Amino acid sequence: MLHREWDFNIAQQDAEFRDDLREASGIGKKKGKKRGRQHGPVLSHQVRALIGEGNQAYVDGNIPEAIRMMQEVIRIEPRASSAWSVIAQCYEDSDEPKKALQLRIMAAHLRHDADEWERLAVQSRDLGYNQQAIYCYSKVYSLDPTNVDALWDRASLAKEINDLRAARHSLLAILKRFPHDTTVLAELRPILIEVSDLPLCASLYQAAFEHYQTVQPLGPAQPIDPSLTGQPLPNQIFAFIDLLVLADLYNTMAEYDRAIQIIRKGCRWLQGRAQQRFWDGCVDDREYDLPREDRGNVTIERSGDVQPGHYPLDVNARHRLAIARIKLGEAEEGKMHASIVLAQDVLDYAALFGEIADSYFEREMYADARPIYEVLGADTATSSLYVLLQVAVCRRMLGDLQEAAEVYKQVIDVDQTNNDAKMKLAELYEIMDEPRKALELVYQVIDSRKRRTHQPEATPAPGTVPQPQGASLFEEKSRTRAKTPAPGKSRLTLAELKELEEQREREVILGHNHVEDLWPRMLHGDVEAEREWMIEAEKLVEMFRETRNLFVTTRDYDFKGMFPKRRIQRRDDTDEDRMVSRLELNERDKHSRRGKDDSQAPDKVDSFRGVTFSSWLRIFMQYAFVLTKRGDFDQAEEVLRHVLLSNAYRDSNSQNTIRIAIITCAVHAGKFSVAVEQCRKIINTHQFNNEAFRLLLVSLASGHRPTDSFVTSTLQKHTLRELRLHDASVKTPELMKWNVVGRKYNLSSSGKEEPSKVEEEVDEEAEIPGPMESNETEKTAIQMPTKNNPIIVALYGQMSLAAKSYQSAICKLVSLSRIYLLHAYDYCPEDPVICLSLAIASLGRAMQRQSDNRHHMIAQGMAFLSQYRTLRKSSGDEMLAEVDYNFGRAFHQLGLHTHAVSHYERVLEIAEKRGSEYASVAKEAAYNLSLIYVTTGAVPLAEGLYRRWLSI
Repeated sequence: MLHREWDFNIAQQDAEFRDDLREASGIGKKKGKKRGRQHGPVLSHQVRALIGEGNQAYVDGNIPEAIRMMQEVIRIEPRASSAWSVIAQCYEDSDEPKKALQLRIMAAHLRHDADEWERLAVQSRDLGYNQQAIYCYSKVYSLDPTNVDALWDRASLAKEINDLRAARHSLLAILKRFPHDTTVLAELRPILIEVSDLPLCASLYQAAFEHYQTVQPLGPAQPIDPSLTGQPLPNQIFAFIDLLVLADLYNTMAEYDRAIQIIRKGCRWLQGRAQQRFWDGCVDDREYDLPREDRGNVTIERSGDVQPGHYPLDVNARHRLAIARIKLGEAEEGKMHASIVLAQDVLDYAALFGEIADSYFEREMYADARPIYEVLGADTATSSLYVLLQVAVCRRMLGDLQEAAEVYKQVIDVDQTNNDAKMKLAELYEIMDEPRKALELVYQVIDSRKRRTHQPEATPAPGTVPQPQGASLFEEKSRTRAKTPAPGKSRLTLAELKELEEQREREVILGHNHVEDLWPRMLHGDVEAEREWMIEAEKLVEMFRETRNLFVTTRDYDFKGMFPKRRIQRRDDTDEDRMVSRLELNERDKHSRRGKDDSQAPDKVDSFRGVTFSSWLRIFMQYAFVLTKRGDFDQAEEVLRHVLLSNAYRDSNSQNTIRIAIITCAVHAGKFSVAVEQCRKIINTHQFNNEAFRLLLVSLASGHRPTDSFVTSTLQKHTLRELRLHDASVKTPELMKWNVVGRKYNLSSSGKEEPSKVEEEVDEEAEIPGPMESNETEKTAIQMPTKNNPIIVALYGQMSLAAKSYQSAICKLVSLSRIYLLHAYDYCPEDPVICLSLAIASLGRAMQRQSDNRHHMIAQGMAFLSQYRTLRKSSGDEMLAEVDYNFGRAFHQLGLHTHAVSHYERVLEIAEKRGSEYASVAKEAAYNLSLIYVTTGAVPLAEGLYRRWLSI
């Protein structure tokens, strides 16, 4: 030992000393090998000295002094893990293990040692700190992902305290480490079922089944017959019970075809017959038919080349097949399996009997369900109130009213508090024309409910509820389903809520009156009034938007006030009152009866906190308009879009008003894409209505930016779809299908409900259906047009003009086999706008290089322009100026400057006669004329036009 202590390398010690010196000074780099991970920061000399003093105090047995010194160390450097450990040891020596555990957990965060976290988890679990133990196990796994035992312990503990989320997470993590492990699946299955995650559970079991099929493609090495008991199963194999679990999962999720396939393929694989895949071609279950000598009363005929296999099938597996076949509607096949199951002893297979009967009952096969329920009800070991009630329902549905009444009497004799059975029996008595007996039973039910409502609910004594221990770093509470409210956290009573609502209503009324008084002053340019108005209006707007009752998830219901009247009586009580009234009237032999209209809805509330919704809407729009004028269009749009979602403005008129307000703000702010979006929604809402298209044209009046929005591909596609719908409604109305959800007509390619290609051309701005209205007119189909509409055809042609697609505007053929502007001219030949559009399209096409017959296009354009002038002839001087300008513009485009100058000068003469304030097309004519003058060298004439018409 002495030799080893003094046997060291002086050069190595010197190198380590220099490395420590460099590390302490922060100058230079360490040489040689890298050291292991250093936990915590580099401690100063002061801290090291204090730690040494504290350690010495602990060695001397001076526990208080050691604690004081280590606390000082922690105050200076909280990341010094040794200080936490020494204090923890001090408390442990002082017989305070709970404090010691807390301090060791704090120290463990600084050392990152998985083994230490595992020890802390065990200590926490022993002390009853389950949440803290779960946290420690999580730290173990995060530091050592290979420690599966920690995950397993975490899952077990989480299941004990009903923390299903943590248990689910841990078991899934184990399953990633050991895929398809049936033991883990068995632990995970009840948790997934409890949290209703059946699809995940089924997918895990399905993946495990496919895995084991891949590992053993011909079946298990030792063929397993589930009917033989006591046979040992190999380790890690998809057993018969797992097969039943997977089939039950599929039956529960109503995937009956998959349940059938799992039973058939799984049992075949377990029997070592996996290579017999030809059975999958049989739609029935002849593979598992019983031999003739064992069939008994079961008779079923099989057709086809494949003969029955007569392979054995366990009763439990056959029961799953029966359930799946019955619920799938394959009654004959299901009855065959069910009869085999029902031939067993009812005491051994009562659960299977009940599930088969329930399957028949769900399919309304009462004649088949009744004998099974009666067999179960005949034995006290298998009978229950549920079974007897099911027997009564089956007898009633089959017309045996008297027998059903006898069963209900038996149930009532056993349980006098069963009000449902009494009500069912009263209904039977009413059908059997025995109103006195029925009335007596209903009175008993009403009295029973009244007594139950007056009985106080039992509350647990304060001492019976276990209080969580306070030494844990976590909130230790058992996760139970019944949650009691925490003491001291009581909600406001109804009276207090009403008082608070009355106070807010007074505030709203005062604010509304102030806003109304300030509005006229603000319109006259009073800056101070505008500032006060904006402050008050913002308060009102935000108060409205923050009220949850005005923005409910279900928008199909109108606003019914802050405290809507709720029906205190339950549905059963209402049914009882109806039956009492009906029976009393029958007993008194009254021929005229007054029916209670319970379905009559209360009157719709048209105000909120003393202000009508129309006044609220006016405030919203005024507030948005002022914000837009101030340059804050985004906030204005947000307010109006939010109000659009309120259930107070579900009606079509309010929706249109809000959307038009958004369009107005968007046009003022230059956000023409927003205007187009809202116009499209209005067009979709008001199908076959030209006013919506006129609103679109008004919103995009003139200018480069409106033109860009006018020729967007989404708007063109939308207009083309509407054009096709218009055309189809006139020519082939039998192909138009009314969509109840979208409340509009759609075009189908045939008489069947198949969407056409038009419906498939949906862009990224597809319309979402708005809220349903309460009036009946909106629920029925609107009237389709009976004659052609020139507006939408001309609109699409003008879109092509604006996009400089003259060929498309004039004669591009689409699926309608029609032309656009010429088609519009056929619909309305006396419309000057259509004639002018055709002239522009013809001249524009003539000026393109691809034009086939330029002279023909020019002649056609001038002909339409002449027709346009004829239609405008009787419109007065103003319209003549417009006509002359258009003719001058046409000649100018063709290069006939002499004719263009004469028309432009005539426009200016008309403007001179009407005064300089006349602002029709004079400035445009002057600008175009100046271009001609500059081109031809008449610069002085152009300067005169600039001074007269184009100067500010």
